Amino acid sequence: MSTDVAPQFDSLMQDVRTQFGSDSTPGFQLGQPQRTDAAVGRLSANALPPREQDESLLSAKILIVDDEPINVKVCQKYLHELGYKNCLGLTDSSRTIAMILDERPDIIILDVMMPVVSGVDVLKLIRKHDELQHLPVLILTASSDRTTKLTVLNLGATDFLTKPIDPSEMAPRVRNVLAVKRYHDTLRTHAQALEEAVRQRTADLEASRLDVIHCLARAVEYRDDHTGRHVERVGRFSAIIARAMKLDASSVAMIEQAAQLHDVGKIGVPDDILLKPGKLTPEEFERMQKHTLFGRKIVEQMSEREWEKLRQHVQIGGRILDAPRSPLLSMAARIALTHHEHWDGSGYPLGLAGEDIPLEGRITAVADVFDALSSHRPYKPAYPIDKCLMILQSESGSHFDPEVIEAFFSQRELIVQTQLELADSQ
Repeated sequence: MSTDVAPQFDSLMQDVRTQFGSDSTPGFQLGQPQRTDAAVGRLSANALPPREQDESLLSAKILIVDDEPINVKVCQKYLHELGYKNCLGLTDSSRTIAMILDERPDIIILDVMMPVVSGVDVLKLIRKHDELQHLPVLILTASSDRTTKLTVLNLGATDFLTKPIDPSEMAPRVRNVLAVKRYHDTLRTHAQALEEAVRQRTADLEASRLDVIHCLARAVEYRDDHTGRHVERVGRFSAIIARAMKLDASSVAMIEQAAQLHDVGKIGVPDDILLKPGKLTPEEFERMQKHTLFGRKIVEQMSEREWEKLRQHVQIGGRILDAPRSPLLSMAARIALTHHEHWDGSGYPLGLAGEDIPLEGRITAVADVFDALSSHRPYKPAYPIDKCLMILQSESGSHFDPEVIEAFFSQRELIVQTQLELADSQ
């Protein structure tokens, strides 16, 4: 060695011995410092270069779980010296889950070898808990057993810390885990914000769609100024029937809205047909009372040409509401097209029979006829509910689906309540 270099080398080695201890200390190896308090202080102070420090991570809450109190205190000391001030300790591992849920730490430093409830058992509980599945867990162990490491890795351990703890190793491991957690938290928060925005946008679109439906329904009412709140009642009655038939809540809500558009096709019917007064003589009125279908009572007074024009309203309605991208409007289109079909196949415009008629069409048919029978019109009084039900029952199995009639009859109290609530203003 050069005589110029030797003094500098001797001086460097003296500094090393002063900091880490004498090279005669058993087990001493250059580069593996002895864990004296003084050495720990100097190491931890310099564990992270200033440019790598992240003050936002230092506010993280860290929970240390170890059955040995001295191990908890040592770990807390190291973390404090690294800048982490919010460090909690727990020596009773059976309370780990409860404390996690109460304190909501950002990271767990978990010992493996503990009595009663081991670290492996705690890790299993953490990963099975819906709210804690992604909580970072650093496993603290003195074991070099490969099987143990594989076990905790398979259970979802985030990383390892080996006993005795080396603060220079702890610093980057804790920091890296917290940085990844912060990134995941940011993604989760962003995803939640997007989900909320989607929910709000969906709600806005749903509100707009319902506004369109109500506007179309009102347009029909204003064209036929004798029907009053007919479309509202038909929608409500249809929902009552659907609910009684055990349809799911979303289907019930959809049919209530869609059924209100059952007569939207009247928009395309000429006024001289739609608004025909239909004033009846007493004899004609008596004949009308004997018929079961309100619609038939109206059209029987018309010529064949007028009848053909009027019956086209279901086809017009189907075309108006032909919107396959909207489940609600698609259902409304089916209702508009099929609510005059008969269970026995004698209806129009397609002559469908039985279950070939969409269920929503069968339901709306009952709701529509009942409201027509039970409502006042210029050419007829409102029939008492018992008479309305008798007429409907007489048409069960011919005009109406018997199961729909049965469901409707089972809701008599709610039907009457709806009539009172949505009664036409006189």
